[in-house]
Amino acid sequence: MQALACMYHHWKIFLFRLRFGSPETLMKRLSCILFLFASIFWTVNATGQEKSYTTANGHAHNDYLNPRPFYLAYESGFGSIEADIFNVGGKLLVAHTRDEIKQENTLTRLYIAPLLKELEDGNSYQVILLIDIKQDHRNCLRLLISELEPLQPYLAKPGERQPVTVVISGERPLPEEYKNYPDFIFFDSDLQQPHSAVEWQRVALVSLPFNKLSNWKGDREPATDELLPVKSIIDSVHRAGKPIRFWAAPDNLLSWKWQKKLSADLIGTDRIRELGEFLKNESN
Repeated sequence: MQALACMYHHWKIFLFRLRFGSPETLMKRLSCILFLFASIFWTVNATGQEKSYTTANGHAHNDYLNPRPFYLAYESGFGSIEADIFNVGGKLLVAHTRDEIKQENTLTRLYIAPLLKELEDGNSYQVILLIDIKQDHRNCLRLLISELEPLQPYLAKPGERQPVTVVISGERPLPEEYKNYPDFIFFDSDLQQPHSAVEWQRVALVSLPFNKLSNWKGDREPATDELLPVKSIIDSVHRAGKPIRFWAAPDNLLSWKWQKKLSADLIGTDRIRELGEFLKNESN
């Protein structure tokens, strides 16, 4: 747990400086602090063994906003699919904001039922169903556990590999409350809360805001030190035994290439076809 404690310590320092210092001052200070540490890892896999990428490294961000929710990402082989949910009158509805809610867009219709059919038809692979709870997490989780009942034979548990891993993001319980939920419910961590060793086992993924770590916009090749904080946190999370993804990252080819170079485990996108083609080419 030493690596985990160190990771939380550095992340808390970063967030404190982010709150009380200007972004420019923060980035200069953080780059200086992390330079020696991160430069060791700056040349990606200096031994020449580069991490292999496939479409399983794709994350369909706000998947429900694309023309074919679930199907486009799943048929592309994406390893993670995200849906935002609200509890509306005892039903879980998928939308980014309350203003966008449509009664027909239930979590079961858009995701659970199609996923169950694919699994029952033998069209399965390892996939994360990332559920981003927008508010009222206690009631949302109660409803979600009930709606997941048909999928239970296919759901991963700690130490038990299955085709589907359900991960809760957004508004979620405190780590000490994880034990109150079935073991097929995993959690996303933003490193805001410390975890015990047992609680850390229920974390399936770390998700952090790229734009709080770097001002790089993906519109040109990055300067030498622009992505050092990103690389440092990736390495810290990996040493703590977890995969990592970033949100609010530039969503273009150059950004995807650099996230790959830096060894981010999942690359998020709203452009499923384009990222799918990039990752297919990378796997050849």
